[in-house]
Amino acid sequence: MKKSLRAGATIAIAATATLTLASCGFGGGGSGDADSDGTTLDLLVPSYSDATQGLWEDVIAGFEDENPDISVNLEVQSWDNLESVIATKIQGGEAPDIYNGGPFAGFAADELLYPAEEVVSPETFSDFQESFVANAEVDGTAYALPLIASARALFVNNALLEQAGVAAAPTTWDELLDAAVKVSALGGGVAGYGMPLGSEEAQAEAAVWLWGGGGTFGDADAITIDDPSNLPGAEQIKKMIDAGATQADPGSTDRSPLMDIFVQGKIGMQVGLPPTVGQIEEGNPDLDYSIVPIPTESGDPITVGVMDQLMAFENDGDKKEAITKFLDYYYSADVYVPWVQTEGFLPTTKSGAEALGGEESLKPFLDVLPNAKFYPSTNPQWSAADGAFKALFGQIQTKSAQEVLTEVQAQTDAG
Repeated sequence: MKKSLRAGATIAIAATATLTLASCGFGGGGSGDADSDGTTLDLLVPSYSDATQGLWEDVIAGFEDENPDISVNLEVQSWDNLESVIATKIQGGEAPDIYNGGPFAGFAADELLYPAEEVVSPETFSDFQESFVANAEVDGTAYALPLIASARALFVNNALLEQAGVAAAPTTWDELLDAAVKVSALGGGVAGYGMPLGSEEAQAEAAVWLWGGGGTFGDADAITIDDPSNLPGAEQIKKMIDAGATQADPGSTDRSPLMDIFVQGKIGMQVGLPPTVGQIEEGNPDLDYSIVPIPTESGDPITVGVMDQLMAFENDGDKKEAITKFLDYYYSADVYVPWVQTEGFLPTTKSGAEALGGEESLKPFLDVLPNAKFYPSTNPQWSAADGAFKALFGQIQTKSAQEVLTEVQAQTDAG
């Protein structure tokens, strides 16, 4: 999940992403011991773009100016190396004080992390979007702070819909099916709706539909793919395919190449991410398009949310106050918003969303953030479910919706 989020980050703002920035090792061999002049915090983060290291260095410089008794040692790693680096540090008794990563439930289970509310002020904690805080909870306690977010919305080719006689962007499944069929009928290689059910990200397209019909993938306790609530969404996918509303062979189509076809102006509607805006600006700046909430069965908006987190390791109780000062500083709107904006993500705070509300290309995504739903990533079985979706869900093109849900559940349960 994290690589997926990271991979799309920089297209919207930065021209290219580099995932192998040189590391800047922790001072003192990574011990993080307080020195004679005050407290030293160790910060381990992944590289999202060419800008990542410089952005963190700017944050640290500003923080240290305001807090001369606290110094922060920065280490930047690629996403490919991050999990092995953090595992090695923990095994060696040198866990960072603050860590920017993805999965955290294992750390919480091993009692390595501070509860999130203990390392930020009440004002900072209450500023986070509630749905993001809930996604950082284990047994009702948040052990990570939402750092950056990505969400999905429907990209609409206005010109194609107009040519097909569709007066407005759809908000419900019925409207979407009708509009997509009309656009597909234009011919010339045009598809009404881009439906990527291939192995790249089948779990995301499945979530759009299954959750849009009131379904669920489960929670920290159980993965529930073969659930009656998921059947309406799965059957609607079949309905779209059988009606000719999608591109040819959706069961083996991946999202990235399909979005390239949307950018070229050959797809009427497709679910996309904030970086899709940058792809359009670079690949087809004259495309007449709009961004609207994803249609659902009822018309009530939802979005598939993804986030990375900051977490604080409980290495030394004497550092708790310093950690809190750093995190409160970082999440202040004048520091946090430029950081997030430069990296091309969405903010996880209410104040951040308000500050970026005037950004026309981001507003549709910011508007749906409070309605974000998440994969049950705190469940150890989620990785098996993710793999099962990618391997099996595309078969819905030729098999019954119920059969596919049953097979995905069976492979998940088998691990």
